[in-house]
Amino acid sequence: MQYLPFLLLFIGGSVLTVGDIVMKKWVMDNSPFIFVAGLLIYLVGLIFLVLSYKYTNIAVASIILEIFNIVTLLIVSWFYFHETLNIYQCIGILLGISAIFFLEMGGE
Repeated sequence: MQYLPFLLLFIGGSVLTVGDIVMKKWVMDNSPFIFVAGLLIYLVGLIFLVLSYKYTNIAVASIILEIFNIVTLLIVSWFYFHETLNIYQCIGILLGISAIFFLEMGGE
């Protein structure tokens, strides 16, 4: 049961990544249908966040979801959109990932 919150947050963060990609498509196409689809996808991602509140602190869960979202966005933006990060952005992501470790250590 201790891994269930992480699973929920990983799924939620991944769904939010899909929502981010759909919203990027909306920015390029300006279609109302794509905008509504993006909002609905965001809603599904946030449902996983809310479900994780049963098992973990609300602040910790929100941060973990965002880190999962950022990491999956990094992977997608690198491979699909061919976007790169500078050294400061990479350090920021590593600090965010290490924050998960420290937040979980504080919960024990």
